Amino acid sequence: MKTRAHLIIKGHVQGVWFRASTKQQAERHGLVGWVKNTRDGAVEAVVEGEKQRVDDLIHWCHEGPPLSTVETVHVEYQKFNNEFSSFDII
Repeated sequence: MKTRAHLIIKGHVQGVWFRASTKQQAERHGLVGWVKNTRDGAVEAVVEGEKQRVDDLIHWCHEGPPLSTVETVHVEYQKFNNEFSSFDII
């Protein structure tokens, strides 16, 4: 089953390769979507793909790359839209 998830990751997540690492993890899991920094210091992502693989990426986001300190990961599952063809940093 395919799904879509909108994530907001808060903590020390900017300037620590979080976006690049998220892109790498998403591509490793065959996921598509995007990731970006927000003005308030968080990282935001929209991810589409097989539910188990999306869940695997969400699980990874709770840890993030080695230099990050993740405080919270807010996840909102949404209807799969088949909107993306790649995973991009924006």
